[in-house]
Amino acid sequence: MRPAIFSKTSLARAPHLQSRIGFRASGWRWGTTLRSSVDIRFSSSIQSGHIKLAEDEGVIYLNNIFPHRLQWLLRGPLSHVQPLEGILKRINHPDLAAADPTQIVQRALPKSLDLEIKEVITRYKEGGVFVKYARKPGVNDEEIQNAVKEHLAKSPIRPWFNPLQRADADLVRGRPWIEDLYRVPSASLKVEFLPSTSEGAPTELTQEALYTLFRPYGKLLDIHPQPSDSKLEPRYATLRFDRPRFAVMARNCLHGYIVSEEEGGGKAGTKFKINYERKIKLSLIKDWIYNHPRIVIPALAALVAAITVIIFDPIRTFFIKMKIKATLHAEENSFLQWIRRQASKANITYFGQRKTDPRGLTAIWEDRQKDITQLEAWLTETAETFIVVHGPRGSGKRELVLDQALKDRKYKVIIDCKQIQDARGDTAKISRAAAQVGYRPIFSWMNSISSFIDLAAQGMIGTKAGFSETLDAQLSKIWQNTAVAMKRVALEGRHKDDKDASMGDDEYLEAHPEKRPVVVIDNFVYDSEGSVVLDKLTEWAAGLTTSNIAHVIFLTTDSSFAKPLSKALPNQVYRTVSLGDCSPEVGRRFVLSHLDTEGSDGKDKPKPKRQENLAGLDDCIKILGGRVTDLEFMAHRIEVGETPQAAVNRIIEQSASEILKIFILGTDTSTVDPQWSREQAWHIIKSLAHSKDGALLYNKVLLADLFKDNGEATLRALEQAELISVGSEKGFPRWIKPGKPVYHAAFRRLLENKTLESRLDLLILGELISGENKGIGKYEQELQLLGSLPKHPGELTSRIEWLLRKIQGSQAKIMKYEHDSAVLQKMLQSEK
Repeated sequence: MRPAIFSKTSLARAPHLQSRIGFRASGWRWGTTLRSSVDIRFSSSIQSGHIKLAEDEGVIYLNNIFPHRLQWLLRGPLSHVQPLEGILKRINHPDLAAADPTQIVQRALPKSLDLEIKEVITRYKEGGVFVKYARKPGVNDEEIQNAVKEHLAKSPIRPWFNPLQRADADLVRGRPWIEDLYRVPSASLKVEFLPSTSEGAPTELTQEALYTLFRPYGKLLDIHPQPSDSKLEPRYATLRFDRPRFAVMARNCLHGYIVSEEEGGGKAGTKFKINYERKIKLSLIKDWIYNHPRIVIPALAALVAAITVIIFDPIRTFFIKMKIKATLHAEENSFLQWIRRQASKANITYFGQRKTDPRGLTAIWEDRQKDITQLEAWLTETAETFIVVHGPRGSGKRELVLDQALKDRKYKVIIDCKQIQDARGDTAKISRAAAQVGYRPIFSWMNSISSFIDLAAQGMIGTKAGFSETLDAQLSKIWQNTAVAMKRVALEGRHKDDKDASMGDDEYLEAHPEKRPVVVIDNFVYDSEGSVVLDKLTEWAAGLTTSNIAHVIFLTTDSSFAKPLSKALPNQVYRTVSLGDCSPEVGRRFVLSHLDTEGSDGKDKPKPKRQENLAGLDDCIKILGGRVTDLEFMAHRIEVGETPQAAVNRIIEQSASEILKIFILGTDTSTVDPQWSREQAWHIIKSLAHSKDGALLYNKVLLADLFKDNGEATLRALEQAELISVGSEKGFPRWIKPGKPVYHAAFRRLLENKTLESRLDLLILGELISGENKGIGKYEQELQLLGSLPKHPGELTSRIEWLLRKIQGSQAKIMKYEHDSAVLQKMLQSEK
């Protein structure tokens, strides 16, 4: 940017300008009429970089009359626009500082001085102008400076761009440098100390001397002298002002100033060379970043996390709301529902139409109507607790909750713990958890890349940078966003005209439990040993209930569900619905309704034409019990033409094969490191098969030799694996029954294989013999220890006799076990 200069030289070369601006080439005098349009010419000052002064001439710098940093305005397309005053005149305001430099100068200098203005040099990037004047005889520069300051104090000029400040003026004592370089003013100045003559030597000024010279131009914050061990030449000091305009005034007034000996400049004098010091240099930033990775890398990780939260969290919350409201689901689309209703009225078959009860579960729901009504009532209460629906696999828990109790609920979220737990690796678990609630976009692949960055940072700085987040943190984000979305959905129905419009959000949700969404957590406590997923899920569910954001229903097959739930809500009692197998009569009605048959006399009797196909149905239902999945499987087989007995045999064979694969042979890869042995599992299978009522006493099983060491843990593991079910009486375990009713028949079917029975019995005998031998070994060691004593006190006689009896009893058992083993071996060898 080139500074605009008004000079008598330029006006003398352009006579037509004299008539336009109203003063002679010999100079300006106050009282002359100045017009609003001025043509700009450039004098020799811009070419030489300095203002040439005669003996009777001086310069005053007028500051704070233009906005700072206007240099960018005269770059690019405006690089050839010189008369900026013509543009600024358009925004001239008579009550504030004028935008026209000629009018500003005219108002700043008192008319009583009758100064002759030689030149006006604008400095747009610094926000001021240099005013070159000619002194009258007998008047010095200090008097002119004082007169101008007094005039501005009485008649202040306030800039139009900042009316809270005012223009200021000061005498230029040095030799200012008039340059048009792209140097942005700042509040810091670098003052270099140069010799005043080529033969002289400069003197480095002290902080006191610098303060005395620079303090009149504005408040100083700090003075930094050059370090004493620095070898840079010339010597310098850095001064930091409170405001950039103070630094601008000091630089333009003292640049090129020669400090005398009295002021601390030495005998030869010291000359100032002043430049603006940038606050922060890019190289310094780069060096600081490279030299402080312990601070920069965690800060960068925090910045990335903050940007992610600001940008992506609202998007994710929006998608979760869409998932909850099911606005994208065809079944929830009001337009499609209207079309289907119209087509149904016209008896038109449309795509996707289904039966009212395709699985024939009406009989089951009629039998469990009390549980359904209870669940619906709990969802309208304000109790801050969990609802737990417990029952064996295949008892219809999910259908009872989703298809019956929640069929009229508009907003619900379903989370399947099994799907999340079955995923391999943290990335897959995060993706499945996000998909179940509609949390997207999810950058699960970024977690792997971030882990590598963390490893590199740990090798560099010794600690992790925090780029990668643990499974715990990621799941917390997903659940937290889901809670925010559910709360917004619950509050969408509020209006300003409601009676309870004055309530807060929390009070409203507490008073209107019917408005809260419902969270259904299926397969809870599935493979829960040390599970982060289950811990975070129960913690999040507890927050939803205590904050009245949503109702939470847990569906579980494990009777030990109370342990993890008690950690989340230790002082609450859970609402529990226990589902068992249906009665034989209900099971019969379920099968018949599934087959779409009708009784000939209005009762649940099949039509005569299908009487032969359903022969023995009641006996088959007794074998299967009331397990819904098994009854449904039998109904499917009957539909394809099988008899009930053939269908039941197929179910028994399939169940026997599953038991053999999982608990006996150990070929099921899904059961890793089971907590039971095949001998223990076979002992229970055989005992239940021989039991008439299909039940064993819990305590008697624990007294068996195979269950002496870890009996209760083994039974809990077998119950978790659904081989058995443990029944309680008054809160204590009392009975052990098969995990499914059909398992009792499957156990008997396994015993029909005499080879398998003999081989497994032989393994049990071997295990028992090994256990007795270990016991005898312990007794013999103690006898050997007692026998090594020099004397045999009489008090040890009873102990020795007890050890001998134990050895005798164990040996008798071993002889019996070996006899039975020999019989079994002979049987296996004689098999053809």
